[in-house]
This record gives sequence, structure tokens and C-alpha cells, in this order.
Amino acid sequence: MCFHTSQTKSVVQLEQRYDVRLVEEAFRDSFDQPQYHLNGFAHPELLLIPQEEPSVIAPGLWGIVPDNKSASGIQDYYKQAVKYGGGLNARSEKLFDHFIYKRSALSRRCIIPVTGFFEPHEHQGKKYPFHFKHQQDEVLSLAGLYTFIDGVMTFTILTKSASPLFAKIHNKKNRQPVLLSADREQDWLSDGLNANDVQDLIDLPFDDGLLNTYPVSRDLFSPKVDSNVDWVLEEVDYSFRL
Repeated sequence: MCFHTSQTKSVVQLEQRYDVRLVEEAFRDSFDQPQYHLNGFAHPELLLIPQEEPSVIAPGLWGIVPDNKSASGIQDYYKQAVKYGGGLNARSEKLFDHFIYKRSALSRRCIIPVTGFFEPHEHQGKKYPFHFKHQQDEVLSLAGLYTFIDGVMTFTILTKSASPLFAKIHNKKNRQPVLLSADREQDWLSDGLNANDVQDLIDLPFDDGLLNTYPVSRDLFSPKVDSNVDWVLEEVDYSFRL
């Protein structure tokens, strides 16, 4: 599952890449800071492009919350939802059945730009994080859903069954995030899609040949280590080979 990401591009780089503008200038300084490791379980804010206003990029809290909650109740909801994964990921197979997802599937889809993400590989009972990034260090577009609650967006990253590359790395869960190719991004944000159209976009394979993946420090998973630092993206050589 995709619970850990990185986003090291500046806001202007994202604006240029997606032809969008930051929703409020007051956010620029904070989102211009490189984020080498964003732990979803801390429910950080990431920038996303919402279907309802695809010309902007705006902050959203990682962890989708039902839109019948109030903004003041979001943190309490996260405490209750932690046993269900905190709303960080959404299984695309449940898109039109789940009580939260189905309310967003047709009208509140989003793109979450990241420069990388991490998946665990299990070897002899231990987990080793692997970093995924674009071969040319370009931004990757993750497909997501969001809710809008009293001016606050909350979002989740869609997942699906693993491709051969992801199955090799994420060998316990055999899942991967839904990645959108550049020529499908605008389709994903389109208002004119029905359920079959949405599912077809999810099912389209992403070219694994565009991705680099390599093992990084197990400190990524340690609550005692500040891993939001540049060295967390450095390759680590472990004794095993895939």
C-alpha cells in the first residue's frame, strides 16, 4: 500500500508541469520546502489538483474523511480510522461500493503530484523500504479521491493489483498506487466520465519502464528517526538480491 511519499519539486515547477496556479499565495513558502519523506500516518498536507477546479493546485490532508463530518471532527475521525488504514489508500475494486469512495468517484477525483513513493519488500520476516521514482526525475501523478469539508480537503490515493514490477517489490500485499500517464491526466479530471470510464482509466497499465526503484534505509519506518531528510532517498545495499 502507498503510505509513504516524497515531493521535492517547488510549487512553480508543479504549476508549470500541470498548467495550474497555487490556490492561495500564502501557501507558497510552506510548500516550497522539499519533503523527502511524508508519512501518511501523520496525515500531512500535500498539494493536489481537484476535479472541481482543475486549474488550481491546493492543499489537502492525506486521509479521506466522510463529507458529513465537520472540520473540527477530522482529527477525531483519524484516531478512529487508524485501524482501517486511516483513509490513506482506497482499493479501486471498492470504488463504487464503499460508503466514502462512491460519493467521490464520479465528481471528486484528484491528482496527487509526487516525486516518489516508498513500498515495503519483505525478506526473511523483515521489511525493507524501496523508493520508486521516475527515471528522468519527473513528477509522478497519483490518482486519488477527495472530500471537501468546511473549506478543508481530505484525500486518499487509489490502489490496484500490482504490476510485475510492483509484485516483485511489494511482495506481501501485491498492491500498487494507480499511476496516471501524462496523456491521461486530463481524462481523470474530466466531468463527463461514467463508472465504466473511470474504471477503464484505473485499469490502464502504467509503463513500469519509466520507473526506477531501489532499496533505502530501514530508518524510514522508525518512529525514533527524523527521516524527512535528503539521505533517506539514497540507495542502501542489502545482502539479498531480488
